Amino acid sequence: MSLLSDTLASKHKSGSKLLIPYITGGLGEEWIEVLLAVVDAGADAVEVGIPFSDPMIDGPVIQEASQRALGMGATPISILSALGALELDIPIAVMTYYNLIHHAGEERFAHWMIDASVSGAIFPDLSFEESVSWRQISTDLDIDTVQLVAPSTSNDRAKLLCEASEGFVYAIGVMGTTGERAQLHKSAIEISKRLKSITNKPVLVGIGVSNSEQAKAVSEVADGVVVGSALVRRVLEGEGPRGAYSFVADLRKAIDS
Repeated sequence: MSLLSDTLASKHKSGSKLLIPYITGGLGEEWIEVLLAVVDAGADAVEVGIPFSDPMIDGPVIQEASQRALGMGATPISILSALGALELDIPIAVMTYYNLIHHAGEERFAHWMIDASVSGAIFPDLSFEESVSWRQISTDLDIDTVQLVAPSTSNDRAKLLCEASEGFVYAIGVMGTTGERAQLHKSAIEISKRLKSITNKPVLVGIGVSNSEQAKAVSEVADGVVVGSALVRRVLEGEGPRGAYSFVADLRKAIDS
C-alpha cells in the first residue's frame, strides 16, 4: 500500500477521526510554511492543489487562490519540487485537473509525483471510465487514486467508485462548487451514511464543511473531513501559517472530542 492508504487505514482502524486540510500550492511565499503549520496542527494528510486556470469544481475562494498562485509563477514542477524537498511523516495527495496531466503525459506526471514523495491523486474532472490508463500507471507506482462520490451518484455507481477508490473515499457533502457554507447541508450526513453502509474504507466528507462545529457533526457519521475553502480564505486574507495552525487545530480538537 502507499503511504496514504497505509496511514489512513491504520488510523481508521484505531478509531481515530481523520482530518485532511487542503491548501493551494504556490499561494504566496509562505505556502510551504502554511503546509508545515497544518501538519503541526494535527493533519493526518494534506491535499495540495496544483493550480489550473479553469478549476471547474472550485468556487470563488479556490479560484482566486489559483489565479494568485499562477500569477506568481506556480507550475506543477515548481510545486512538486518544493514538496519533494520536505521530509514529512504524513502523506501528501495532490488535487488538480486532468488537462495538466494530459499535457505532461500521464507516466511523466506520475513519476514527478513519486519524485516528490506524493502518494495520492485527486482528479475531479477525470471520470472513472476514462481513467483506465492513469489507474494502471498509478497502481504500478503505488500512487493512490481517490474517487469522488456525489450525493446524486446512484447506489450501483457509488459501489463501483468505493471499490475502486484508494486511500479513502471522497464524499462530496453538497452539490455545487467548493466554498464555505453557513450551515452543514443534510446531504453531507446522508451521503456519509450511504457510503459507510457499502464500504469499509475511510469515508471523508469534503465540500460544504467550513468550521469546527460542522466538522464535528459530520464526523459523528463519516470517518473524517476534508476542509479547503475556509482554510484557503484565511491564507488569502493574510493570516499566514499562524492562522492556518489555529484553524486546523480547532478542527482537530472538534473531531476528536
